[in-house]
Amino acid sequence: MESCGFRDRIEQFAQLDTVVIGISVDDAASQSKFVEKNNLNFPLLCDTERSVSKAFGVLGANGLAQRKTFVMDKQGVLRKIYDKVDPKKHPDEVLAWIKENLK
Repeated sequence: MESCGFRDRIEQFAQLDTVVIGISVDDAASQSKFVEKNNLNFPLLCDTERSVSKAFGVLGANGLAQRKTFVMDKQGVLRKIYDKVDPKKHPDEVLAWIKENLK
């Protein structure tokens, strides 16, 4: 699972001065269960109104958010968008990109 991959590498992201944040359109109760079940160690923001999902263009026709990753620099400038991800490989892919491009 992708979120567990980010969880398992959170210290590596921290060493790169990088913050990991997840966003979901699920309600807070569902998210709490998900966070607890998977022992997530990064925030999972609740976007039940879907405003963030709409703003980032990830809201699908079915009302669910598509799986995408956005990498922003410290100034808040969007530097990379991952449109298609392999959940097993993606956390390492993001880590490698940050190491190479956001020094």
